[in-house]
Amino acid sequence: MGSAKKASTSRKARIEEMRRAEQARERRNRILTIAASLVIVTGLVVGGVVLVRSQDDGASDTAAAKDSSGKGTFVTGKDGVKTWEGKLARNHVTKTVKYASEPPVGGDHNPVWMNCNGDVYTEPVKNTNAVHSLEHGAVWVTYNAAAKKSEVDALAAKVKKTPYTLMSPVDDQKDPIMLSAWGHQRTVTGAGDPNVDKFFEKFVQGEQTPEPGAACTNGLSK
Repeated sequence: MGSAKKASTSRKARIEEMRRAEQARERRNRILTIAASLVIVTGLVVGGVVLVRSQDDGASDTAAAKDSSGKGTFVTGKDGVKTWEGKLARNHVTKTVKYASEPPVGGDHNPVWMNCNGDVYTEPVKNTNAVHSLEHGAVWVTYNAAAKKSEVDALAAKVKKTPYTLMSPVDDQKDPIMLSAWGHQRTVTGAGDPNVDKFFEKFVQGEQTPEPGAACTNGLSK
């Protein structure tokens, strides 16, 4: 009889221990469930904040792209060089930018520059990449369909010999041949125009350069 009572007592103790263990597991599961829920809710909140911020950043990026050059105007000097009077923005954007001039002389631009180590492009390049090259102190030689092929070829030969220059067609520009640097621009008559060398001498890595010594290689090549 005593043995039976001992067995019953022992069994109850084991059952009670199992119940306590089960209750402990249930408490742990509740805590884990609550913690997981908090993590999910926090993730949703953070994700929402990031999404809102990214949308705000996108809106700012779009706004910058619409008005990259800021307010200003060209002032022509006695030497025939036009200088942009006004602030030129320098934000990196990935959208198309509407510039105040064609070709542009500065403003918001793509994070990647066009290679400008004497690079000659026979097809139009994106303004946003070329403007980044200007920021690095390059001179951009451009021409349209009205330019004579002989002059284009002669200018190409000159560009190929000059680091921190690039050349490409720009169909919509006003004059047949133009030279552009950051904040500066002029029209020339051809490769033999002495103003070509003068412009190169003054503006290739000139004082106007926002980022002197920055690379003109390892960017876009086409």
